[in-house]
Amino acid sequence: MKKYNNLAEGPDGFVYTARLPLSSATLNWLSCLIRGHLKKIGSWWRALSAGRIAGIVLAVLRCDQRPSDLAGGNGVHRTTVSRWVREVVGLLAARAPRLDRALKKIARSGGGVVLLDGSLIRTPRRTGTETRKNYSGKHKCHGLLVIALTDDKGRLVWVSAVRPGRTSEITACRHYKLTAHLRAAGLGAIADLGFVGLDDGGPDADPAVIKCSAVPAQRKARRDYENRVSTLGAPA
Repeated sequence: MKKYNNLAEGPDGFVYTARLPLSSATLNWLSCLIRGHLKKIGSWWRALSAGRIAGIVLAVLRCDQRPSDLAGGNGVHRTTVSRWVREVVGLLAARAPRLDRALKKIARSGGGVVLLDGSLIRTPRRTGTETRKNYSGKHKCHGLLVIALTDDKGRLVWVSAVRPGRTSEITACRHYKLTAHLRAAGLGAIADLGFVGLDDGGPDADPAVIKCSAVPAQRKARRDYENRVSTLGAPA
């Protein structure tokens, strides 16, 4: 009996069209950002247009598509896609607001509080002794820690730079002097019980961080949380 062990796929691979969960306004905004950068550095030629570069980068950042797969489907090399991703990430990072300016903007708009939380971005395990820095004992995995602030409606205001995964959330907040920035802007922050001990301004200082329970089932803790928010009020 003759056996057929050949692969079903063709030698050139299979190319398909996918849809990203992003608006066209996001794609157009990023395309204009790339065009402005290319004009600024005097790079008048790229293998693909700024619009297609923006789509490829968004596919990598938003949907974690592999650069090698996107490179093969667009007729470029994998290292080219990786270089585009690093380039765009640098452009986006340069436009990120500073912490003090972001908080002052919230205060000027009439806001009184921000929501504070930490998040671990999972990463592959690194080799050697460097892997210990990124291992989080809390989450039992490797990753990088970021601290995020949102307004009272959940809209992102500020995201910190990444810290090693073993860093605690309180240590990261103290590194960025978060409570000092909150008091300078006249704002308060709502945090879960994981941030107990962060606000060390003393009994006479205005509360910069209010702790609340993160468990939705505890209705009493939820009511206390809402009462504490209402007592802060808007800054003068």
